[in-house]
Amino acid sequence: MTRAAAPPGTLGAMTRIGRLLIGVAVILGVLGAGGCGGGGPAVPAVCDSLTAVRTTVQHIRQANVSENGLTALRPYVSQLLDELNQLVLDAKAQFGVQADQLRASVDQLRTDVGTARSGPSVATLSAVRTSVKAVGASARTLGDAMRQTC
Repeated sequence: MTRAAAPPGTLGAMTRIGRLLIGVAVILGVLGAGGCGGGGPAVPAVCDSLTAVRTTVQHIRQANVSENGLTALRPYVSQLLDELNQLVLDAKAQFGVQADQLRASVDQLRTDVGTARSGPSVATLSAVRTSVKAVGASARTLGDAMRQTC
């Protein structure tokens, strides 16, 4: 299989974006610490949303970016962002402050990834890296708050 030549510097930038997106998945894995539900009463919607996020994070971890490029991640990243938004909606009642922080950081990450895709550069990749850290911090905060529920 042959690949079309990428403009100079673009391939390295795309690889860095891929690594950053995998980093998001790893950071979000912190939400996966602990189990959801059990044999008791009905599981809260927030726990179902958390399970969906965990599943998608696992798919991202298993994606073979080195063999298939960023296209291997694209559907999972989009799905993860949607699932995180659903998690925020479901968490809003009990964990409003933490959910709002996660939504804001996910929205910023979505914007920064879009900017980096259309114009990969040191500055745009740096913005993605900063957003990844913010998502990780807000995910940890929400995960800590949710630990007793899920």
